[in-house]
Amino acid sequence: MPWAEVLSLLAMLAAGALWWDSFKAREAGMRAVRAACAAEDLLLLDDTVALASLRPGRDDEGRLRLRRVYRFEFSDTGDNRRDGQVTLLGSELVTLHLPHSNRSPLRSVGTPDEERNRPFPRLPS
Repeated sequence: MPWAEVLSLLAMLAAGALWWDSFKAREAGMRAVRAACAAEDLLLLDDTVALASLRPGRDDEGRLRLRRVYRFEFSDTGDNRRDGQVTLLGSELVTLHLPHSNRSPLRSVGTPDEERNRPFPRLPS
């Protein structure tokens, strides 16, 4: 087998491995963003994240990994778009940034009977 074919085969394998690793990292980022939006009662817009940055970084053990920063949009009121970002090192979550929302401090008020009979909210499991 000529060297050119071997090198092109290795390059294709490396590109495939990078694609697969990026796919797995993006899915880990999506899971983290969905969980954070659900916990904060926010609406994840477009149901996706977009790669904003890709560069090498080192983990706690000093191994070289790819640091990926994904941006996404969410809404706290349903009428606006706010930007957030999630940072992954490999496929491990490093940071997830959700800026403070502009929610109104006012809440709906009912009669005392309605307040007493209202069920407690359940946390997502």
